[in-house]
Amino acid sequence: GYRCDDFVVNDTKLGLVQKVREHLQNLENSAFTSDRHRKRKLLENSSMNSKLLKVNGSTTALCATGLRNLGNTCFMNAILQSLSNIQQFCCYFKELPAVELRNGKTAGRRTYHTRSQGDNNVSLVEEFRKTLCALWQGSQTAFSPESLFYVVWKIMPNFRGYQQQDAHEFMRYLLDHLHLELQGGFNGVSRSVILQENSSLTASSKCCINGASTVVTAIFGGILQNEVNCLICGTESRKFDPFLDLSLDIPSQFRNKRTKNQENGPMCTLRDCLRSFTDLEELDETELYMCHKCKKKQKSTKKFWIQKLPKVLCLHLKRFHWTAYLRNKVDTYVEFPLRGLDMKCYLLEPENSGPESCLYDLAAVVVHHGSGVGSGHYTAYAAHEGRWFHFNDSTVTLTDEETVVKAKAYILFYVERQAKSGSDKL
Repeated sequence: GYRCDDFVVNDTKLGLVQKVREHLQNLENSAFTSDRHRKRKLLENSSMNSKLLKVNGSTTALCATGLRNLGNTCFMNAILQSLSNIQQFCCYFKELPAVELRNGKTAGRRTYHTRSQGDNNVSLVEEFRKTLCALWQGSQTAFSPESLFYVVWKIMPNFRGYQQQDAHEFMRYLLDHLHLELQGGFNGVSRSVILQENSSLTASSKCCINGASTVVTAIFGGILQNEVNCLICGTESRKFDPFLDLSLDIPSQFRNKRTKNQENGPMCTLRDCLRSFTDLEELDETELYMCHKCKKKQKSTKKFWIQKLPKVLCLHLKRFHWTAYLRNKVDTYVEFPLRGLDMKCYLLEPENSGPESCLYDLAAVVVHHGSGVGSGHYTAYAAHEGRWFHFNDSTVTLTDEETVVKAKAYILFYVERQAKSGSDKL
């Protein structure tokens, strides 16, 4: 049951895959700059005719670029397309200077790796930057993220191979590794200094997950307060946990519902999921808390508050959970707002935030289609300059809000609303 629609072995009518292959070969054999002109010509000739879109009766050129599926890599493509539509995050990488990974004779030439090459000199930041640059430049209908996938294989061993992977797990690994590489710098050049110079991401937005702040923590980083109370002596223990995303349970009372319009009982909403995450709960026998006053494990309650909200709030709905032997998928439809998600009631100190500062608008949503976790297919919806697009590997289509709100969301990306711009801008 793999539903990924675009293995590289299947070519298009125009022979685009073959052209891209031949073209990568050319890139390897000739200097990058002299080849740039030919590349543009080749891609314009083969793809411009298929890129005209009818919008409101008039034909406009679509500048969105799909990502080729390299063999069940839709989990990666859906995340990359979502991140490419988070403006602040994406722009930071696109504006980074290119890193030259080679020295000596081959310096100044971009090399496309084959997976057999034993090359340790790889940069995730650099390949991520190149991929983001390719996505909205408008010269291709689809880009093949082979070099990025090669680096993913090198530095994240559990994503090796061509089996379907969990998109949320991939996103976590990707953000963590980008964060680590930006912190450590590359080839001895620290890139974390760039963050300090970038005025829009000031030190005040620091949320440090292992060490110095980077664009990853400045944009996705928030802080939770975890409050545990011993039910025997009443001792309260608090700790602060940084987070890059929140994983929310779909409350059990909604789990058996199959369709959006089912009559029995209320519909599950994102608010229900947030509430079940932040509500006071009694810890069960398996997770008893070590009370320092009682000096032993005691029954206790725990509650989460959000101490600091991130610029981009990433919410992961836990659709996959283990039963005795197998991993099941919760297929419940969860209603989510496209704009104006209000996070104020989950804050530890709501009185310290301004009236507009806790409102979030949706930027992207990742959807898992199919029933199994090791199978099925991922696609993403994302808003770009006020229009919604559906990203299905190499196919990108214009869509509308009505379609987006019906999606069975797996990962939601909400962007903090800027008070001055009101609700019109994502």
